Amino acid sequence: MATLILIRHGQSLWNAANKFTGWVDVPLSERGRAEATIASCKLREAGYRVQVCFTSMLMRALETAVICLTECDEICGGRIPIIKHAADDPEWHGWDQYEGDPALELPIFPSASLDERYYGELQGLNKAEMAAKYGAEQIQRWRRSFSERPPGGESLEDTLHRTLPFFRDRILAHLKQGDNVLVAAHGNSLRSIIMFLEQLSPEEVPGVELKTGVPIVYDLDLDGQVTDKVILDN
Repeated sequence: MATLILIRHGQSLWNAANKFTGWVDVPLSERGRAEATIASCKLREAGYRVQVCFTSMLMRALETAVICLTECDEICGGRIPIIKHAADDPEWHGWDQYEGDPALELPIFPSASLDERYYGELQGLNKAEMAAKYGAEQIQRWRRSFSERPPGGESLEDTLHRTLPFFRDRILAHLKQGDNVLVAAHGNSLRSIIMFLEQLSPEEVPGVELKTGVPIVYDLDLDGQVTDKVILDN
């Protein structure tokens, strides 16, 4: 058995301002940091432990992951979270070869594959104002439907095509060897993973809502099949 913990980042400054965020690298709000702290406490109280963490490249997900892992040391067994940069990242100057003592460290692997859905021309715009301009139903389709793209942006289907290969190749590999994994990411990148885990149809996806800062915990067998699900929302 292995445990997969999915958490949508805590409230960001643009969540608070009701703006489309997408790939804009917006930090957590004060409330968002508090949500991540509460999530850490809930994971500790429920007795969950983590061996490896994956996040998107965006700071709101990274902040959430680090707070979850460090606010309550028990979650990572007292180990120190270490961000592991991709060895093939041309922007990292080649100085990414640090290796410490694995027994004392918990690796965090950031990847753009887990980034939020790209909202194109809507990024930075107020959701209520766009609903007034385009209609609430159209905005809801752009935000929640499986295949419809916002202007210049990605659909959930597009997001799934980059998220799922990474999940299968990197995250599921750890789960199948028995590691407990924390994934801190975004509403739509996580929605695509949930669609895969729960075998949801494109018609069922619009009903999947993820609150900020709330851990969703799956137990998986060593074949990667879900055996239980718990939402730590109380």
